[in-house]
Amino acid sequence: MLKGNMVIGQSGGPTAVINQSLVGAILAARQADAIEKILGAHHGLQGIMNEDFIDLTTQDEAQLEAVAATPAAALGSVRLKPGKAECERVFEVFRKHHVRYFFYIGGNDSAETAYIIAEMAREANYEFCTMHIPKTIDNDLKVTDHCPGFASAARFVALAFMGDDRDNAALSGVKINVVMGRHAGFLTAAAALARQSDSDGPHLIYLPERVFDVARFQQDVRNVMARYGRCVVAVSEGVGDADGNPIASSGERDSHGNIQLSGTGALGDALAAHVKAAFAGETVRVRADTFGYLQRSFPSVVSEVDAREAREVGAFAVNHAVNTAEPASIAIRRLSSTPYASEYFSTPLSSVAREATEMKDAYINAEGNDVTQAWLDYAEPLVGDLPLIGRL
Repeated sequence: MLKGNMVIGQSGGPTAVINQSLVGAILAARQADAIEKILGAHHGLQGIMNEDFIDLTTQDEAQLEAVAATPAAALGSVRLKPGKAECERVFEVFRKHHVRYFFYIGGNDSAETAYIIAEMAREANYEFCTMHIPKTIDNDLKVTDHCPGFASAARFVALAFMGDDRDNAALSGVKINVVMGRHAGFLTAAAALARQSDSDGPHLIYLPERVFDVARFQQDVRNVMARYGRCVVAVSEGVGDADGNPIASSGERDSHGNIQLSGTGALGDALAAHVKAAFAGETVRVRADTFGYLQRSFPSVVSEVDAREAREVGAFAVNHAVNTAEPASIAIRRLSSTPYASEYFSTPLSSVAREATEMKDAYINAEGNDVTQAWLDYAEPLVGDLPLIGRL
């Protein structure tokens, strides 16, 4: 059994339940004889290199529970891909503080960081265990059925479209909502959960897994307008043309090489302009909104399943680490959808690091502008019950 201190950090985009994973890991670590001191790294890897830690060993449990129920990253987050110099500094700090366990909460880029550190420990013959605790609203980690953080963001998206559709029904026109999703359309697809009748929006859903053709988009909107007299559109921020180029982006990149798509209304503006061109000479009300970062850490709309599983994957990671000392990422296996049940298991860091997954073909309709019943069957148990819409 490895015995020593642990460091835990948070990385990448925050979520509504990332702190559940943090607290789940902390409370489990307090019960583990192998773990002596629990150190939280401010802003993930950056905090480790700066030796900027908060001692979580004796933090008041009531305070921890308040943190668990609070969105975003309580320790602060970071987007940093470590190179050789950064890894050497990390291990210098770990040796200094007698750290034998490192837990990193994040998405596939964070899993890659965990993998790099685990490999460096192996090469240095440093007895050490690195664990990746999954988190991402994109829902694009490989191996796992779904990712902690996704269901709560999906619930926000569904509720936002539910309200926005009623707004659109009251003042008819074309409404375009841009949802997060660089390469995977899971979050945008969650907009379909807002529908409670055949005429409810979103009437069109566009995902990055399919080529976005502007002319076809214009015709799709015209068809919906002819049928309903209004049109609500859900579109992923990462939709691209036949050559794989984003329809619109800022052109900026982070340290992992990802193009910045959120934080700009460029795509919504561009699509609104295409719709106006499609209705040239006609009076059609066209509006566009970009949900942006609002989706990630919105309080009070947290999925119950999401909060519970986020807590439990954190605890599972700690128990796996102290019992096996084997580096791994934690994944979720769905046992049933009705009633919903799941379990947790470990998977090699290499199976999750960097690489991402996408929406299954079975979840997207043949026309590429909507989702299927199979998608709804997958997502509904995660998001939970939604309010009923009253109609005159």
